[in-house]
Amino acid sequence: MTDPVAPFASAARTFAELVHRIPASAWDGPGLGEWDLRSLVGHASRSLITVSTYLQTPAEHEDITTPQEYYARVNPSALGIDPAGVVERGRQAGRDLGDHPGEVIDGLVSQALADLGDRGDPLISVIGGAGIRLYTYLPTRTFELAVHGLDIARAVGIPLELPADVVEQATVLAARIAAAAGDAETVLLALTGRGQLPVSFSVV
Repeated sequence: MTDPVAPFASAARTFAELVHRIPASAWDGPGLGEWDLRSLVGHASRSLITVSTYLQTPAEHEDITTPQEYYARVNPSALGIDPAGVVERGRQAGRDLGDHPGEVIDGLVSQALADLGDRGDPLISVIGGAGIRLYTYLPTRTFELAVHGLDIARAVGIPLELPADVVEQATVLAARIAAAAGDAETVLLALTGRGQLPVSFSVV
């Protein structure tokens, strides 16, 4: 596997730059679904926090071997987690950003990248206790930062150009998630102009 640290670092820095461009008047405005913008940013920031946290929780067995398998196995439905709990964690993460969200995000980015350092590709334990290689987990965090970065930019009405390595990795992973879920033909036909995606279709 190509080293996924560089795209993750690129996505993290792009996310931090985006947060610094959010107008002060927008933080209490709409974000995504049940989240206001602060909660949406807080939820996205967890993709930085979990990297640092999970590096402290080694696993003994590799239970998940691909990023797309992660999305099939680590989700509220598969784990029996109340979706309301996910919403509330996003809100709490938003509150944790405090009065200077940009500075907090900068700190989370610096911490995550420092924690990665020269750690290599260890087995880590993620939510639900599943074991996964760090290099398998990181593309899922790049994906989350990319997608939620676009969510934030759309909510605020500011432009966001994702780095090429980030958007490529995120798009490829989205296609692989679709394929793993049995939706490959639907997505392939839509991407080649031969069909349309169903209303509200999502790979996650």
